[in-house]
Amino acid sequence: MSSTQDAIASAEAHSAHNYHPLPLVVASADGAWMTDIEGRRYLDMLAGYSALNFGHGHRRLIDAARAQLERVTLTSRAFHHDRFAEFCTRLAELCGKDMVLPMNTGAEAIETAVKTARKWGYEVKGVPDGHAKIVVAANNFHGRTTTIVSFSTDHEARDHYGPYTPGFEIVPYGDLTAMEAAVTAHTVAVLIEPIQGEAGVLVPPPGYLRGVRELTRERNVLFIADEIQSGLGRTGRTFACEHEGVVPDVYVLGKALGGGVVPVSAVVADRDVLGVFRPGEHGSTFGGNPLACAVGLEVVAMLRTGEYQQRAAELGEHLHAELGLLVGGGAVEAVRGRGLWAGVDIAPARGTGREISEKLMERGVLVKDTHGSTIRIAPPLVISKEDLDWGLEQLRAVLAG
Repeated sequence: MSSTQDAIASAEAHSAHNYHPLPLVVASADGAWMTDIEGRRYLDMLAGYSALNFGHGHRRLIDAARAQLERVTLTSRAFHHDRFAEFCTRLAELCGKDMVLPMNTGAEAIETAVKTARKWGYEVKGVPDGHAKIVVAANNFHGRTTTIVSFSTDHEARDHYGPYTPGFEIVPYGDLTAMEAAVTAHTVAVLIEPIQGEAGVLVPPPGYLRGVRELTRERNVLFIADEIQSGLGRTGRTFACEHEGVVPDVYVLGKALGGGVVPVSAVVADRDVLGVFRPGEHGSTFGGNPLACAVGLEVVAMLRTGEYQQRAAELGEHLHAELGLLVGGGAVEAVRGRGLWAGVDIAPARGTGREISEKLMERGVLVKDTHGSTIRIAPPLVISKEDLDWGLEQLRAVLAG
């Protein structure tokens, strides 16, 4: 067997099979490129599901991490440390909010947002204890904890993990009428992705986010925007909500906040929302640790320049123009997305999303499938136009058969 086959066989023998990776073994990476253990190079057109918005090994992020590694990496929240205040301050400023509650993973941040909304509902809005409801959208993906899969409509994510957590109302994504009907006096929050990533990069109808904002404001309900994948430059704006001029009550952030170096997530809101927490009521040993804060601070500083958002907007316009030319030719049924983020629905006659992903891998391009027939394209924001065009050329060649 090849060294790749040996490594995969060993992983299969000793790790739980909760993922179905493409059959390559990455050994190193730089910018938008990865190299496997046999020396083959691949163009990364997935960017760790947006965790690698700034590419692999970005020098500013690596330098920030290395400098912090030499000083202190963890104190727990039992003590203050000298990077925490600045991280929270700068991230709050980027979001236009008052307060930050740092966590580690996206799922942790969503769980924190759920707890925040319920506590706010009971202590501020006055909902009877134990009766809080949160409205969510069908085809959502917010993580894989037992609470989160309780309001998933994806059977792979949900089945056989019950009993399920109550307190959630699921409505069709993009349907304001259904959402309005679902919001009652006991509703404490609406939790949605401004663009649904795992569902296939689904962009809601124009005016939907504005409608959600107006509805939640009128009904005294928190609008929680899960910007874990869509935020921090991916769509050509700092946040996807900005495309409709919307500011939610709560941002949930993750993935790119850690720069692809360490897991960093956060819930960001004003004092009248996050101020409901008192010492001892919620926490995380690693949340807001010095290493995470050092990297997160550098991410925020990079985003404050606006160059990455502009790059995503300009290259994204080119990406979607090129992908749009593929629709109607018998190989691609639809293309969706915004900025450097696209979902491409492959015609069944051309193969499944997995088959197309494997064929692209053979040509040196890495993407990933979802929901059978869709491939997702989300290259690092630092990708060059020449590399992007080369990747698209490989896609056209694969689709041509």
